[in-house]
Amino acid sequence: MWSRLYWLAVGGPLAAGLLVMGADPSPLADARNGLFDLYQRAAPRAYDPDLPVRVVDVDEASLARIGQWPWPRATVARLVDKLNASGAGAIAFDMVFSEPDRLDPAAVVGLLPEDVRAPVQTALAGRESNDEILARALGESPSVLGAVLTGTRTGATYPAKWGIAAAGDDPLAFVPRFAGAVAPLPGLAGAAKGIGALNWLPDRDQVVRRVPLLLALDGKLVPGLGAEALRVAQGATTYVVRASNASGDEGFGTQSGITAVKIGALDVPTDSQGEVRVRFTPTDPRRFLSAAAVLDGTVPREELEGRIVLVGTSAAGLMDTRATPIDAAVAGVEIQAQLIEHLVSGANLVRPDWARGAEMVLTAVLGLLLALVLPRVSALAAGVAGLGVVAALAAGAWFAFTRLDLLLDPMGPGWAVLGVYLMGVLALYRDEQKQKKWVRSVFGRFVSPQVVEKLAENPERLVLGGETREITILFCDLRDFTSLSETMDAQALTRFMNAYLTPMTEVVLAHGGTIDKYIGDAIMAFWNAPMDDPAHARNAALCALAMSARLDALNVEWRRQAEAAGRPFSPVRCGIGLATGPCCVGNLGSDQRLEYSCLGDDVNLASRIEGATKSMRVDILVSEATRAAVADLPFLEADLLMLKGKSRASQLYLLAGDAAFAGSDAFDTLARRHAALMSAYGAGHFSLARAAAEALASEGPDRLSRFYTLYAERCQDASTTPTPAGSIS
Repeated sequence: MWSRLYWLAVGGPLAAGLLVMGADPSPLADARNGLFDLYQRAAPRAYDPDLPVRVVDVDEASLARIGQWPWPRATVARLVDKLNASGAGAIAFDMVFSEPDRLDPAAVVGLLPEDVRAPVQTALAGRESNDEILARALGESPSVLGAVLTGTRTGATYPAKWGIAAAGDDPLAFVPRFAGAVAPLPGLAGAAKGIGALNWLPDRDQVVRRVPLLLALDGKLVPGLGAEALRVAQGATTYVVRASNASGDEGFGTQSGITAVKIGALDVPTDSQGEVRVRFTPTDPRRFLSAAAVLDGTVPREELEGRIVLVGTSAAGLMDTRATPIDAAVAGVEIQAQLIEHLVSGANLVRPDWARGAEMVLTAVLGLLLALVLPRVSALAAGVAGLGVVAALAAGAWFAFTRLDLLLDPMGPGWAVLGVYLMGVLALYRDEQKQKKWVRSVFGRFVSPQVVEKLAENPERLVLGGETREITILFCDLRDFTSLSETMDAQALTRFMNAYLTPMTEVVLAHGGTIDKYIGDAIMAFWNAPMDDPAHARNAALCALAMSARLDALNVEWRRQAEAAGRPFSPVRCGIGLATGPCCVGNLGSDQRLEYSCLGDDVNLASRIEGATKSMRVDILVSEATRAAVADLPFLEADLLMLKGKSRASQLYLLAGDAAFAGSDAFDTLARRHAALMSAYGAGHFSLARAAAEALASEGPDRLSRFYTLYAERCQDASTTPTPAGSIS
């Protein structure tokens, strides 16, 4: 048995490491950001001059040529006209026009001596103001103006140029919130095609690593400048925001935040706050065009045509500079440009929400494995192994960054492994062999190796509007759940439902199904949407068999637990109904809330078929269309039933087993005997049918015995109360 000292020695650094990783204090976050910055500097995104983004720069040359900033709004309007005439796809200003133009002639007149003011005012009468000239230019172009959100109410008008559709949890709960805004003048704001917030939230070291796509202003979502420029350039009208617990996102009830924002044709993954971590390039002069050159008409048209043009400044005196992971100082407008480049190029850089948990699990597993290994090998061998693990962690993190666009932190697991090694070796040197054996014994009783699994990525793009496609729908419901629930208190019922729904959900997902919803104790799922599944009916049928088998295994375990506790146990049964047919699938709901679901007559049919399993005394029934779509599974005719809510009778079938059973002699015999039973029953030969049903109930498959007993009872009833042959049950 290992000594207590050894446990303290290896458990101390491991527990401390896990506690620090779980708390994630600011110094640790700073160190992690520094490491991720090193990644970007070592392998930055290469600048592609063919990307449709350019910056029109109010640079030092422009200030020398045009004059000091701010320029008259008439000059800005001329710049907009030049860009629009060159075919710019969008013109976005990384600046705020929140006050009237001080250089407007009408404003300058007020500074003149009174004796000359009146003639000048007369001469200017009827002339458009500079702000009106700029508003006209903005209205004739795909323009986006900047605004700055603030923590205090300003009363400024902030018109919404966009629509918002949200799926899942309310995204307002996750984005940064602001109470007011410094917004463009109402006349300018009304003329522009879009308004984007210029805010970004740098980390503690004032380095900009993430740029928000969405923010909250007085209880409403507003887009950032980069997002709004992309929307206007694509002619889109609405942002689609997907958050936790949207259909297809595995939130399982937890409000983990925003997962993606769809802007036109772009489906952009985000962090939980709706921010994008940008993969930066070094500053490249090819990204910039001098504003003076644009005004002079010396910029080639191909540099502007079809591109998103951001207007900003790199002039040092205007002090619009920020730090990025790659550069210590870049123009603020360049960050917006690099965000758009990042999005349109399909680049991705994500610190996934599961990363910290996975790193903690990896730390625990590696620490425990190392603690197990140390007493069994020499210190040198353990040291080499520990260094190998640290090197593997670093290599794995680098691979994840360069090939998978994931940001994983090897420092926490690495330091924990190093701490476990050093402290474990020191403790082992002080222990006798007997103490080492004792520690091995205790460790072996309490710890088993755990397998670290990675999570499956990206939603798939959902169908935004409904589409009609053939799907197979499954409904699964517990039998006598009301009676069962009455025997449990709230906590016991919750534990039971979790113990039931979790494995059933795993079975559905393992067979390629889409969980639509949980309805109390019922599960609704479907196949062939959103991913194509040519064998959807077969996969759904196999899933139904697997769910039935899984419930049998659960009953064995529950019975064992009940017997161990000395309490009675009644087996839990379920009914499963399958139907196949054309349904409308897609993001269904309202503008405020969308869910990926399905609608159609066959959805209702599947639900009714599931309900019929109780009266038919079977666990699985399928529709005629499902049976026709699956050629290699053993189906048997069940009955022609008039289901509740249906205007005509529906032919239902039993699912007798899997494909192996379908090809067996046992099924051939069963099918012949079943056909004879149904023929005799349909012809009104109830005595003959009863004998066949009783024989099948005792000699056929156990899972169908209750079904054949039902037919025997029907024949008994029909013998005493004759029923027209072929009648509908």
